[in-house]
Amino acid sequence: MKWEKFKPPEPDDPMCCCECDVDPHGCCCDCDDLDEACSRWLKGEPQKPDCVLPVFGAVMDRLRVRLLPGDRRVELSMVPALVLLPLLLRLAALHFLLGLVILTALPGLVLWYYYATHRKKGRTLFFLSLALFSLAYMYFLFVTEILPRGDVSHLQLVTVTTGVVLTLISLVRTKRGPGFVQPSLADIHSTNQSQLPDKHSASQNGVDQSMMPASPAKPVEQQTQSLTAKGGTCPLCKVVRPPRAGHCRICGGCVQRLDHHCIWINSCVGKANHRNFLLTLLLFLLTSLYGISLVLRSVCPRQNLLTALLYCPGVYNQYSSALCFTCAWYSSIVTGGLLHLLLLQMINISYNLTEREAQLALRKKNGQSRVRGLVVDTGVYSRGFWQNWAEFLTMGEPADRHPSALTDLV
Repeated sequence: MKWEKFKPPEPDDPMCCCECDVDPHGCCCDCDDLDEACSRWLKGEPQKPDCVLPVFGAVMDRLRVRLLPGDRRVELSMVPALVLLPLLLRLAALHFLLGLVILTALPGLVLWYYYATHRKKGRTLFFLSLALFSLAYMYFLFVTEILPRGDVSHLQLVTVTTGVVLTLISLVRTKRGPGFVQPSLADIHSTNQSQLPDKHSASQNGVDQSMMPASPAKPVEQQTQSLTAKGGTCPLCKVVRPPRAGHCRICGGCVQRLDHHCIWINSCVGKANHRNFLLTLLLFLLTSLYGISLVLRSVCPRQNLLTALLYCPGVYNQYSSALCFTCAWYSSIVTGGLLHLLLLQMINISYNLTEREAQLALRKKNGQSRVRGLVVDTGVYSRGFWQNWAEFLTMGEPADRHPSALTDLV
């Protein structure tokens, strides 16, 4: 055993930057793992599997952006959306076959990245940055490429701009929080009491019960699924949650009337932001459809609006027209996916059902599935079409909802 690692540091010994809180911008480190990884990299030797993640985390911790409140870590998941999206769209505008291959492979890559991150149950800014940058980039091309053609009036420009601004405002309101279940004083007291050792049950008949093998506990998945709609205590948060609340493993908390965790807003959709989430989808779809129609009328003026996406002769003769046509196709793909999401949301609201409850009903086979699982009816909370929508529109926000800071909206 190397006793040098356990000896107290001398006054002249160099302090590792991981142990120093004075200079957070230090880029040098005396850690053995980082030194060994750098040595292996310089010699061309393969890295140890158990050292890759710590070294990567240390490097990412040094990549910071200077902001007013302090230093912020750079999220590498934002880089592909900011760099690859305009590059791929401009590359797809060079030729029809390139556009066909790229626009076909792009949804597949996004789905692959979704399943790769969803399996790890981790949060990522890739989808939120992709959605925001797509909206900003489409609006930028609309102003710089379509507006100079003279086919768009000032009223139409104001309409598109208003739609974009209202979509961003609704998104900010959605990001203010889904309505997490806050622990009460009784929950905190019971948690503290459960952590204290019980002197009366510690030993019985001269046998130390702490040395006895504990009974096998149920897996967390079975504990969370065993909680009925009447509520219960969350096995992870240790809080008493109200009916229809659920625990999100990605956000790490229980959400009141949890619908689902939306990757496009990097947050959960619950009781506090479900209406704003639906409004954001509706505003985005209306703005996108109106913008696509204006682009197609400008690029393909002789074609019918419904067939212009499929047949627009001469659109690849000019690179500007080809780029606008490619972006119209990209916007149509995104609009189609979000239109499917909006349809699912409206169906669930019509049956007074959340997406989480629908998935649990399909998994446990205690609900009626129609149209290949598109419509799920459990009959637990449904009070009729009009009553369900009235309950959704008049659903009050949680009383213990805390306002979010501007830096927490990502």
